[in-house]
Amino acid sequence: LIADHFVYTTDTQANNNLEKMRNFADRKAVRHFYDVGTPDYKGVCHVALAEGGHSRPGELMVGTDSHTVTAGAFGTFAIGVGNTDAALALGTGEILLKVPASIRVEFKGTMPAGLTAKDLILKLVGDLGVAGATYCALEFGGSVIENMSLDERMTLCNMAIECGAKTGLMEPNQAALQYLEERNISEFKIIQPDDEAEYQQVIEYDITDMEPQVAKPSSPDNVVPISELEGQEVDRVYLGSCTGGKLEDFLRFAEVVAGQKVAVETYAVPATQEVLRQIIIHKVNGISIYECLIEAGVKVATFGGCAACCGGPKDTFGRVNEAIRVVSTTNRNFPGRMGHKEASVYLASPITSAQVALTGSFSKL
Repeated sequence: LIADHFVYTTDTQANNNLEKMRNFADRKAVRHFYDVGTPDYKGVCHVALAEGGHSRPGELMVGTDSHTVTAGAFGTFAIGVGNTDAALALGTGEILLKVPASIRVEFKGTMPAGLTAKDLILKLVGDLGVAGATYCALEFGGSVIENMSLDERMTLCNMAIECGAKTGLMEPNQAALQYLEERNISEFKIIQPDDEAEYQQVIEYDITDMEPQVAKPSSPDNVVPISELEGQEVDRVYLGSCTGGKLEDFLRFAEVVAGQKVAVETYAVPATQEVLRQIIIHKVNGISIYECLIEAGVKVATFGGCAACCGGPKDTFGRVNEAIRVVSTTNRNFPGRMGHKEASVYLASPITSAQVALTGSFSKL
């Protein structure tokens, strides 16, 4: 059980939900309960699960949040389910599933400067559409995926759900295996695609000349190259979430803004408490990532959580009295997602978001 949505709020309903969770954990003697306000609190469940050693190759993971698919970076068949399916799984240890058709997605070539995994998945979501992979397994591969860091691989799998996929997964690479070894996770089975595997579709990208991608309001598949938005002004920048609030996301953002001042209101929320600790330890230009962002004028949260990604309670970031334009490293930009229903939310990578924070408008690196 993980508390992460609406955990720092005065909203009565949100706090009632937390209290129900605490009562359930107590009655059922739940061993892994990461409750807010306790030393066990972690932050966003999809990153916290990995940190706690719960995301393992070859296993089936079920969670009551669609972005549970993030664990696919470890070769986990991870799916989000509704409350009824979750109750069935808790009560019986089983779940009804169809075997999904598979879509193979290959990323090849050389990663250009200024490009990240967020750009790659935005490009795919834009090409497929929000329903283009409905109930399919998106299977990621290719030389780019093999050499990608774990944080970046998690970003790719996280947004597989944005084109309707049942799951997104990839064979764990050395970075993933090392991460598991550091957490003393050794009992697992790596599942690999068969040589004769059949795919509903095979999609290949050579990313060598790919531009950074941005999802315009108000859908994750409303994607354009950044050059189409050149000079467009924004009001606010947000760095955070399971998609864009990991250590590498913070590092990429800090590398861009180091030694400079942001031109628009900019917020940063670590995905977890561990990420917060890491940005205090890791350095950019001789100072910690945390200090770098503070000196640049970024408002950095001292807690991990979903925060503004999903709006909600009236005291959540993003709920304002007037419509604003926000550039965010999160995964969804539907109307009202971050508060005001008339707000315009653009989805972008940490690098693109940092550039916007410095200039107040879209521009190429």
